[in-house]
Amino acid sequence: MKIKNETKVGLLAVVAIVLLVLGFNFLKGNDFFKKTTHIYAVFPKLGALDKSNVVKVNGLPIGTVYEFASTDKEVSSILVTINLTKDVNIPRDSRAYIASSIVGASSITIDIGSSNEYLKHGDTIQTSINEGILGDLTSQVTPTLSKTRNAIDSLTMLIGNFNRVLDPNTQNNLQSIIANLNRTSAQIQNLLAAQSRVLSESLNNVNEITGNLANNSDRINSTIENMETTTGKLAQVDIQKTLDSLDQSVNNLKTFTNNLNQKDGTLGLLMNDKTLYNNINYAIIGLETLMDDIRVNPKRYVNISVFGGKNKGGPITSPEIKDTVIRIEQ
Repeated sequence: MKIKNETKVGLLAVVAIVLLVLGFNFLKGNDFFKKTTHIYAVFPKLGALDKSNVVKVNGLPIGTVYEFASTDKEVSSILVTINLTKDVNIPRDSRAYIASSIVGASSITIDIGSSNEYLKHGDTIQTSINEGILGDLTSQVTPTLSKTRNAIDSLTMLIGNFNRVLDPNTQNNLQSIIANLNRTSAQIQNLLAAQSRVLSESLNNVNEITGNLANNSDRINSTIENMETTTGKLAQVDIQKTLDSLDQSVNNLKTFTNNLNQKDGTLGLLMNDKTLYNNINYAIIGLETLMDDIRVNPKRYVNISVFGGKNKGGPITSPEIKDTVIRIEQ
């Protein structure tokens, strides 16, 4: 019996569809030729969990995520169907949580409990929230990111203020300051180059001094011993007698100052008589004027001439040094 081409095409299409369905379910982790067990888990959020993600117990893959479904219209929680591909006993008090991974997809990890009763097909496993490595990393990085963001905002504000301050005039002033600093540094370098010989000689002198100290170490030690002997003798001096002598000297000084304050003696008159003080100042001014005139016009006082004539200039009537000021009490 000859099979028509249409029949061949139809059979080929059916086989292709069957293979497509089987392949799609195989990629999802379903196997039509094995008995599978479905259990359920309810999570408040899925994160990066997707269908066909692996389900593990102690790191061993025992199944895959089959499908998701919302428990209500508000999507307050999500029902996850877990397809167990291995025949394992899962205690009823076990807990499942979503484990995140940095380099791979998320997965469901089941922490085995200690109950003697085990989950069966259609049962719901208890769940817990575990952020995993990404959660820990996020909790640690978030404060740092916040501080970094604040620092960036502060830096942006500082740069803005700096740009507002740096108007063209300020920029020109800064350029002038930098140019002056460059010139100053060049001058300092030239000065150091010029004084390098002096510095070298100074270092040589220091070396000679240290050498002399090393050569005269015996004398220095002898001097130190003499100083120690002297200080020892000073320590043996009668301190009370010294204090009494010092007290007597202070009393004598008080008597002397009292005599100075009285106007009867010569020093008392010199300190308290303004007329005598002014006369002495006048005499000092006249003496300074005479000395300046002798220095400027020596020929007026010592007339030794070989070729020149006599100085016709007049005498100096006031001291030549203008910085010296003598106050005369009126």
